[in-house]
Amino acid sequence: MIAQTPDLTAGLYLVAVPIGASRDITLRALDILATADVLAAEDTRSLRRLMDIHAIPLNGRQVLSYHDHNGGRVRPRLLAEMAAGKSVAYAAEAGTPMIADPGYDLAQAARDEGHAVTAAPGASAVLTALMLGGLPTDRFLFAGFLPSASGARKSALLAERETAATLAFYESPNRIAATLRDAAAVLGGDRPAALCRELTKRFEEIRRGTLDELARSCVETPPKGEIVLLIGKGDSGTINETDLETVLKAALGTMSVRDAADNVAARFNLPRRKVYQLALKLG
Repeated sequence: MIAQTPDLTAGLYLVAVPIGASRDITLRALDILATADVLAAEDTRSLRRLMDIHAIPLNGRQVLSYHDHNGGRVRPRLLAEMAAGKSVAYAAEAGTPMIADPGYDLAQAARDEGHAVTAAPGASAVLTALMLGGLPTDRFLFAGFLPSASGARKSALLAERETAATLAFYESPNRIAATLRDAAAVLGGDRPAALCRELTKRFEEIRRGTLDELARSCVETPPKGEIVLLIGKGDSGTINETDLETVLKAALGTMSVRDAADNVAARFNLPRRKVYQLALKLG
């Protein structure tokens, strides 16, 4: 039986939900789901199923669908509910809202309109992978999803080659073998890594090894399910001219010449003038 909290105040409640095992949810999250005036979810079926498992009645409430493809249309309605003094609970499809999740625009819009935004923290695939992957966790960089095209993926990996932190990526089973091959080519096949799949679920598996070893294992035994890929940290050091050009070109795709030069020079501890002149040439 859910020990319900008093009525929630108006605003947005970002609710973390399990990534697999249905019991991996906090009591506070259950309270919010039980008492919020309005429910919204990236996947309405997943949220309704979770509420059924925990015996939380809808009590006439509708679960509104909110995702990347309908956010522009649904967001105004949710904001209007908050403006009318109602509490809105939003849940990601799995795990923590805002982490590779469409809730970001909703939370930003709620803040911009002066509504309170709070969180009920809980399960997260990337944090669970870091707990189980066996790589250093004193510093890590969550980089979301890598590009699907090999060339763009290699550029993104190259940009993080010297990052002195464990790298964490979300990846699909259909692309993981190609991603590991590209990572081995760019970062070095002997770089330690961990492939963490189906975390907290029945077929949870952690594959540890070098990038070369994991790439081979994915060809021999293709993994299924949701994957978090961890890659061991790099060492700050020198960068050759060809790689410098690749990194600069990637930076120039999203930054001005000046900002790209500043960013790359700082990242690799290079003379800014030299990097700026190359950026001018490339730009």
